[in-house]
Amino acid sequence: MSELDLVQLAENPDPRAPCLLLLDTSASMSGDPIRALNEGLNLFYQDVMRDDLAKRRVELAIITFGRGGVDRVQDFVTVETWDPPRLRAGGSTPLGEALESGLELLHLRKEIYKRAGLQYYRPWLFLITDGEPTDKWEQAAKRAQEADEGRGLLFFTVGVERANMTKLAQIAPPERPPLKLKGLQFAELFLWLSQSQQRVSHSRVGDQLALPPIGWSDVST
Repeated sequence: MSELDLVQLAENPDPRAPCLLLLDTSASMSGDPIRALNEGLNLFYQDVMRDDLAKRRVELAIITFGRGGVDRVQDFVTVETWDPPRLRAGGSTPLGEALESGLELLHLRKEIYKRAGLQYYRPWLFLITDGEPTDKWEQAAKRAQEADEGRGLLFFTVGVERANMTKLAQIAPPERPPLKLKGLQFAELFLWLSQSQQRVSHSRVGDQLALPPIGWSDVST
């Protein structure tokens, strides 16, 4: 971390609400799914930007897995300084590698907050996939589950269309089973995520929060 990074963080001493998106951009997401995903990201940005507090406190990072392997598309930035990317689909589904990369990125970000003397809310790790892993995922999933259980993060998993929900249930925390997206309701999902992050950013660090109702998911067993 450079001195410039510390100066930039010091310019905004608000507590941070980090949210890391792990997004499946494999070949099966081509066409309507990747278009709906991109539209959802833009809706998230527009909705958070209406909230003067949330746009300063919510920090977003994006890691994709698919086209080009695992790609850190966006390091953590506050939403007010974020420019939503235009994602493209292709390739396989290295979910395990993406999860490992995401856990490391969250660890580093928390260390940066500590060095800068900033408070932070419990980070969100939000995984969206429409398939199943094409690499080894067991160790990464165990790490994510343990971090969730230890209150180091909140790990959410969402399956799209043809996602292997049985496999996703093994990856998700036992007390927070995977959610199945209704059709391509990415807009509804990302508006829910925006509203959730706004609630977090308006709370006190450490508070327990009731999240908005989830209307974009089918019950998955």
